[in-house]
Amino acid sequence: MSQDTNVDLKDVEVKDQKDAEQKDADQKDAEQKDAEQKDAEQKDTDVKDAEQKDAEQKVAEQKDTDVKDTDGNDADGNDADLDQEEQEKQPMTGGGEAGCGGGHAASPGGGAEKNGSVNLKIPEEAEMKFTGLSKEELLRVAGTPGWVRTRWALLGLFWLGWLGMLAGAVIIILQAPRCKDLPPTNWWNQGALYQIGNVQAFTKEQNLKGLEQKIDSLAQLKVKGLVVGPIHVAPADDPTKLGFADISPEAGNLKQFQGLIEAAHKKSISVVLDLTPNYQGTGPWFSNVSVTNVAERLKSALVFWLKEGVDGVQLSGVERVASMVPSLWADIRAIIQNTTGESADKRVLIGVTERTSADEVSSLLSSTGVDLLISGVLRTGNADATERAQSIQHLYSSHNQTSLAWSLGGRAEGHLASLVGPELVKLHQLFLLTLPGTPVFNYGDEIGLMDGDTKFPKMLWDVKSEEELNETLKENLDQRLSCLSLFASLSGLRVKERSLLFGDFLLLSNSSSSLAFLRVWDQSDRYLAAFNWAGETATLELSHPALPRQAAVVLSTDSSSLAPGSTADLATLQLGPGQAALLKFPYTP
Repeated sequence: MSQDTNVDLKDVEVKDQKDAEQKDADQKDAEQKDAEQKDAEQKDTDVKDAEQKDAEQKVAEQKDTDVKDTDGNDADGNDADLDQEEQEKQPMTGGGEAGCGGGHAASPGGGAEKNGSVNLKIPEEAEMKFTGLSKEELLRVAGTPGWVRTRWALLGLFWLGWLGMLAGAVIIILQAPRCKDLPPTNWWNQGALYQIGNVQAFTKEQNLKGLEQKIDSLAQLKVKGLVVGPIHVAPADDPTKLGFADISPEAGNLKQFQGLIEAAHKKSISVVLDLTPNYQGTGPWFSNVSVTNVAERLKSALVFWLKEGVDGVQLSGVERVASMVPSLWADIRAIIQNTTGESADKRVLIGVTERTSADEVSSLLSSTGVDLLISGVLRTGNADATERAQSIQHLYSSHNQTSLAWSLGGRAEGHLASLVGPELVKLHQLFLLTLPGTPVFNYGDEIGLMDGDTKFPKMLWDVKSEEELNETLKENLDQRLSCLSLFASLSGLRVKERSLLFGDFLLLSNSSSSLAFLRVWDQSDRYLAAFNWAGETATLELSHPALPRQAAVVLSTDSSSLAPGSTADLATLQLGPGQAALLKFPYTP
């Protein structure tokens, strides 16, 4: 019994010892797990800190901290800094091994621990910043043979490319069509002239002050010059009372005239003064016996008016004075034309003749030496479109277009609407403003003003005024507004389009009732003008090497059939009764 009791006691002691050892192992196991858990949490915190601060510096500091924490917390010497793969291979065992006499065996239920893995969260490496090479490193690399050859190759390619572009530019310039030099012109070649033969009829004020107040309205019409008067004192057929330097009291006074000159020049409008001696009598130069005396008196008056700032002089009956007193005529020309300084190209001598023959007008233009000659070449009573076209072609072929002037009305003839009829006013506006030369209009032609009982009817400024419409026989309001709009548009084109300013004139088609011609200048847009004077529709079959198949409509006297902006077939160009149209097409090399 004693022996059995001792054996049982030993078994109990062994069991107790094993239990104690098992507890110690479990306690160490728990401590190790707690340390690993704290280690993982610390690494998570370090990762977040590393993302907010400088990644490279924090990662290094965190590694130092991890090593220290692991050394302090790992009692049995296990290294917590092993990477994840090695941690997974490490056995997680209990206490120490059994020794001689004091060793103990692993219990069946829990003496050996299972292998496990510790998931460690490794912070991502911070993005490395590229700082480039230092100056010394660059200098060392730049001197290597490879880079030297590369630089020379790139430099050679640059210069080859530059020389290639230069050569290409030179070839383009040499092969491009050269622009023609612009012809010499004067201000009277750059737009329409506007005649005001009777100042009293032109404004309500009935004097030069009223004319000054209308300068803004005239500037909107894009006219380049005003032909004013005559306004000097000249009793009919009485040369003894002729006063070239005196303004008729009915027209105003010298101060008003000076204000007119100043206002017009501010708007870039020149002023020409009509000094026809006997403008209220039966002959422009009185009788033949008085021509010499009148011409002498005119010379001194010219000097006076030119000093007052006029930009030119108009004289009627130039053929008489030029043929009867040629020396005095030469003096008159010299005073007006032979100016020096800034005003050398700003004074014009305009002659007026009643001649209607193109041959006579051409001869007179050469013999008188005037800058512009207004004639009746377009006013021939029974002339048809063919004769007109021949007259235009003859004058254009014989003279520089800068000396040609085209007019249908005037002081003696009256207004355009009375000469051609209200329905053809717009056609003749387009006709005069597209011919090669200077168009000359009478006041009121822009609205189709009719003469009525006098050739100096009252000008209509407010065409919507019922009172004024009553005074002018209630002409159609819409027609007036339409005429005004077309005139302003045509005049605007005339002052800016080179083909219309000084372009060549090419006759395309003409018949007894229709006409078509082309205006061309170098590489500018080409303008084609077509007219139908007949009372029925006309079809123009235009064919020429210079023409395209189609052209764009710019302006038309009847927008219902040829609307501006539309395209017209030039081979079958249809014009309604009394219709005219202006078309254009671009230059093609």
